[in-house]
Amino acid sequence: MQHLIHNTIQYNLATPNDFDPARKYPLIIYLHGAGGRGHDLELPRYPYMMEEYIHKNNIPAMVAGPLCEFDNWFMCFSELIEFVRFAATMDNVDPDRVYLMGSSMGGYATWAMLMSTPELFAAAVPICGGGMAWNAYRMKDVPIWAFHGVDDGTVAVTESINMANAVRACGGNIKLTLLPGVNHNAWEPAMYQEGAIEWLLTHRRGETV
Repeated sequence: MQHLIHNTIQYNLATPNDFDPARKYPLIIYLHGAGGRGHDLELPRYPYMMEEYIHKNNIPAMVAGPLCEFDNWFMCFSELIEFVRFAATMDNVDPDRVYLMGSSMGGYATWAMLMSTPELFAAAVPICGGGMAWNAYRMKDVPIWAFHGVDDGTVAVTESINMANAVRACGGNIKLTLLPGVNHNAWEPAMYQEGAIEWLLTHRRGETV
C-alpha cells in the first residue's frame, strides 16, 4: 500500500498483483468511517483489507482510500470531490471504471457523492449509511448495491431502506441487501460473503442498465 497525498488529501493506493504500468485498471475509491478519522493513514483499516482481498483473489483492480482529517467527510467535501476527479485521471486508471464504496460515515458520504457527481462513477456500494432521499433522482442512472446490518445499533437500518426506496421510486437501478444478525460491521460480509467488489467490476460508466 502506497501512502500518497494530493493537494490536502492524504490517501492510500493499492495496485493489483502483476501490476503493468502500461495498462489501465478499474479503480475502487473507498471512503472510511468515523473510526478512521485523523492524520494517520494507518488508521482506516478497510483499505488494507481490500488490498489483501484483491491480492488473494487476484483481482485486477486498484484501490484508493482517501483520509478524512476532519470531524466528518462533509467538512472537506469539495476537496473530496476534487480528489475523485483527480483519481479518475491517474495514468493507470480507466476513467469509465471508477467505483465508489464507503461505510458508516463513508456510507453517508457515498450517497452524497452519488447525488453530487453521479457522472463520475460506473457503480457504487454504500454500506450502513443514509442520505437525502429527496435527491435520489440525481443518482438514478448509477447502479447501486446498498448493504445494512438488520441489527445495526449505530446507524438505523431504515436509513438504507429509505434511500433504496427513493431510488427505486424514480426508476433507478438499486438492490439492497439487509444482513440478518449483523450489527454495524456490514462491510466485511459485503465484501467477503456477498462479493460486492466483484459486482462493482461488472459495470462500466455509460452502460445502459
